Amino acid sequence: QVQLVESGGGLVQPGGSLRLSCAASGSIFSGAVMGWYRQAPGKERELVAGIHIIGITNYVDSVKGRFTISRDNAKNMVYLQMNSLKPEDTAVYYCNKYGATIYDYWGQGTQVTVSS
Repeated sequence: QVQLVESGGGLVQPGGSLRLSCAASGSIFSGAVMGWYRQAPGKERELVAGIHIIGITNYVDSVKGRFTISRDNAKNMVYLQMNSLKPEDTAVYYCNKYGATIYDYWGQGTQVTVSS
């Protein structure tokens, strides 16, 4: 069964922190480079962070130094620790395999709103 379940979003003030979690089915997670994506209103979905199965990570410039992606291979989980949040981080956040397209399965995502 294909499954991606994101959680942990919410409303936070600028400068605050959130930790997102993603439970992935083995068919997506196993052996895959995983990523966190986000889609802001009126914008295309963008990849913000990726993590290789051995833990190598990369980030889009706008989140470097603020976001940290991690994974638990035993539990098929991916996490995104987000610190020093800014209003421009407001978006629906999704996890998926690295390079996923609109033709792949996507979960419902989790809303992150950064506002005072």
